[in-house]
Amino acid sequence: MAWGWADHEHHAFVTDWLSEFSSKKSNRIFTSAIPQLGFVRVSIHRGGGSITPESAGKVLGSMIQSLGKKHLFVADDLASDHVWPVWCRGAGKTTDAHLVELARRHDAVLVTLDQGIQGEGVHLLAP
Repeated sequence: MAWGWADHEHHAFVTDWLSEFSSKKSNRIFTSAIPQLGFVRVSIHRGGGSITPESAGKVLGSMIQSLGKKHLFVADDLASDHVWPVWCRGAGKTTDAHLVELARRHDAVLVTLDQGIQGEGVHLLAP
């Protein structure tokens, strides 16, 4: 969200981090359907009805396109019966825990601003 919308409070921070991260030749940015759909859903919600799924999808598409070969789409083939981490208590953390496990299974790290996501395989950005 922060990278996609210039009015987000952490837009500049995340944009700078992403620029530095993607400047390293071997670094890649992975996404899957869950965060992509989350971007569209939250964009529509934060727009108060002024943002359509199509317009949010176009913004997302432009973001992904700007990454070029740095971006890789990861198919989410992870069943939801995996072991849930201790910090995952409550419905609001299940998607986060799923994404941490998906990243781990693809030898990746989940990068987030969300301080409530913990453990191995998570890189917390602190603005």
